Amino acid sequence: MFLSVLSAADPTEEPTAPTLQDAQESANNAASWVEQNWSTWLSIGLRVLLILVIAAVLRVVIRRTITRFIDRMNRTAQAVDGTALGGLLVNVERRRQRSQAIGSVLRSVASFAIMSTAALMILGTFEINLAPLLASAGVAGVAIGFGARNLVTDFLSGVFMILEDQYGVGDTVDAGVASGEVIEVGLRVTKLRGDNGEIWYVRNGEVKRIGNLSQGWATAGVDVTVHPSEDLDRVKAVLNQVGEDMSKAEPWNERLWGPIEVLGLDSVLLDSMVVHVSAKTMPGKALSVERELRWRIKHALDGAGIRIVGGLPAQQDEDATPDPTAGMAAPSAYSNSASPQSQSASPLTPPAVVPSNVTK
Repeated sequence: MFLSVLSAADPTEEPTAPTLQDAQESANNAASWVEQNWSTWLSIGLRVLLILVIAAVLRVVIRRTITRFIDRMNRTAQAVDGTALGGLLVNVERRRQRSQAIGSVLRSVASFAIMSTAALMILGTFEINLAPLLASAGVAGVAIGFGARNLVTDFLSGVFMILEDQYGVGDTVDAGVASGEVIEVGLRVTKLRGDNGEIWYVRNGEVKRIGNLSQGWATAGVDVTVHPSEDLDRVKAVLNQVGEDMSKAEPWNERLWGPIEVLGLDSVLLDSMVVHVSAKTMPGKALSVERELRWRIKHALDGAGIRIVGGLPAQQDEDATPDPTAGMAAPSAYSNSASPQSQSASPLTPPAVVPSNVTK
């Protein structure tokens, strides 16, 4: 055999042209190989096609189901819009944004799960050993989990924040590390607009508590400090009239969700007493209501002649004529030599000395 190979490789020998018989033999061998394996190829192809069709149909069905569920949530929010419950608890735009975010996350998760499962089934159809692949994926997942645990924590926290509707775009929140108006809610980072216009990027995994100032309702409270000699019934009547007038004025009638109430005395001191006024307002409108309420109360009390006390003592009028004797001290008792105080403070007079010649 070795000699035949050497003889075939001999360059001096002229190459022989393939004959018709050799070509026919090669075609027969190829046809027999195809005939032996075509059934296997056909079965593998049908399996792959069936897997792809089932995955595509399942993906479309699940995505449409999620979309219909989200649309039903939006219709429920629109049904209560304009009612007392809708104005108090439901914001249609906020509900729509939240439902869209939830739907996007659910559709992405469903598509990833379905296509990943289909890919693994197709590889198994080609009789590829998936054990090393799955082992490598497991090791890589553990390594990524340890190396990017903060990223995973942020992602999971963002998902639960959106699902639980802890806050949304337009809400004013206190996240502990920062506070302000929410301008964007992401799965990893939440953007807040601060009071001075700065933008805070807060990682969702770092948020340990959330104080939402835009959900439900807010409370506006004003303390009115008056002199203790004022008539309390008269003060209460003036404050009630201010609350009634403000409740009927635009735009405060929309921002006030309840009557302005005079709750009573918070404290009574020797030089002042504090009357507390409170009202239930729209979320995020408590500060503006308090400012307007103070403005109206000050005008009303001035018109009624009721004094407001507190703070620095009142300054004297510059036009008043000063008292010329204000800087003079009281006369002293020692200035009169005949006074008992002056005599008691005077030194004793020494006895007179008699000359000796006079005594003799």
